[in-house]
Amino acid sequence: MKKVAFHTLGCKLNFSETSAIGRLFTEAGFVTVTLAQRPHVFVLNTCSVTENADDKCAKMVREALKMAPEAFVIVIGCYAQLKPEAIAAIPGVDAVFGTHEKFKLLDWITDWHKKKSDESATIQVTSIKEKLTFSPAYSIGDRTRTFLKVQDGCSYACSFCTIPLARGPSRSATIAEVVEQAKSIKNVKEIVLTGVNLGDFGIIDDKRQTNFFELIQALDKVESIERFRISSIEPNLLRNEIIDFVASSKRFVPHFHIPLQSGSDKILKLMRRRYLTKLYQERVAHIKAKMPTCCIGVDVLVGFPGETEEDFLESYHFLNALPIAYIHVFPYSERAHTKAASMAEVVPQKERVKRARMLRILSEKKLSHFYRQHLGHTATVLFEYGANDGVIEGFTENYIRVQLPHQEALANRLCKVLLKAINAEGMVVPELCTSTSF
Repeated sequence: MKKVAFHTLGCKLNFSETSAIGRLFTEAGFVTVTLAQRPHVFVLNTCSVTENADDKCAKMVREALKMAPEAFVIVIGCYAQLKPEAIAAIPGVDAVFGTHEKFKLLDWITDWHKKKSDESATIQVTSIKEKLTFSPAYSIGDRTRTFLKVQDGCSYACSFCTIPLARGPSRSATIAEVVEQAKSIKNVKEIVLTGVNLGDFGIIDDKRQTNFFELIQALDKVESIERFRISSIEPNLLRNEIIDFVASSKRFVPHFHIPLQSGSDKILKLMRRRYLTKLYQERVAHIKAKMPTCCIGVDVLVGFPGETEEDFLESYHFLNALPIAYIHVFPYSERAHTKAASMAEVVPQKERVKRARMLRILSEKKLSHFYRQHLGHTATVLFEYGANDGVIEGFTENYIRVQLPHQEALANRLCKVLLKAINAEGMVVPELCTSTSF
């Protein structure tokens, strides 16, 4: 019996697609194992958001072949679409599949014998300009929560981003298809909706046929799922009607992750973002007015070409003034074929690292403050599978991470807790309200 192992780099969308491809291998008679179990096939799903993600691809191939030297190595994902020849040249890579082909790789490969050193890797990558269809995907089995892909691609043209080049234009499933998938997912308490540009849901066959607001209204009626969580959504697409609906919903939880990228209007314009700081501030204010305990996460890119010290400090102070809970910080990295790569006034790497460090310290302070605001409150926690250093972890509705001494019986259960204290690891320590766990 053939064995296959998988590794995923990048976003929640990649995790959902890896899981879907894994099920195709299972249907073909493969058994999913770890690298330590020396699989016959190794599939690496790559990301290409940053230069570091590219480096991780080659490193992961080398590490995989150390553990399973005879494994047939397949590389898929965004980096595979953008730089197939570079990946094919990595020693030990046997096949590279692009955006069009990754869900059909079992149709392309019939001989799983590893290529000899003088043989070229198979490349199946067609132009992203070819018409793309939406390929559904969801993760299952490896985490308590399920990542459900409802949208793919992006039709925006942010000057720093390679994703439209790797995944093509925006396209979606139909609402009926998403609802049916959600209903079909068993033994799961929480579904996280994912996409490249999630708020742009509704483009089918190159035409807008519906929208994200109509999707969440339909999903709210799926009684078999206790929680729905919205992953990253652009501020210009997070309309007030969506915020108001989440505030009144029994299933959609009070948590938004809203990319900002910069708190300087000058830099936002250079990035070709579709909003300015005023709109972002208004969205955050509306969320907090409707849901005071809502968790708001932010993406920020530092060291963008043309970002002066004054621009950065303007961004820092803007973030400091917002009632947000955490910041995901990314130092800018030049990406080939993007507008930003040819911009002048390049920020030195040392300065990018310094600015990123400052924002990460701010994020730690924001998260600590957010957690402390909720001490003494009751919340509902979904506990994760597995033990980590003798503890079990989980997340509240509004994404507060909690820890308890490990109790296997709590895994994949929603439990009412009292948020009591913060431990040395910065996690909230809860007390179970056993009479209300379910």
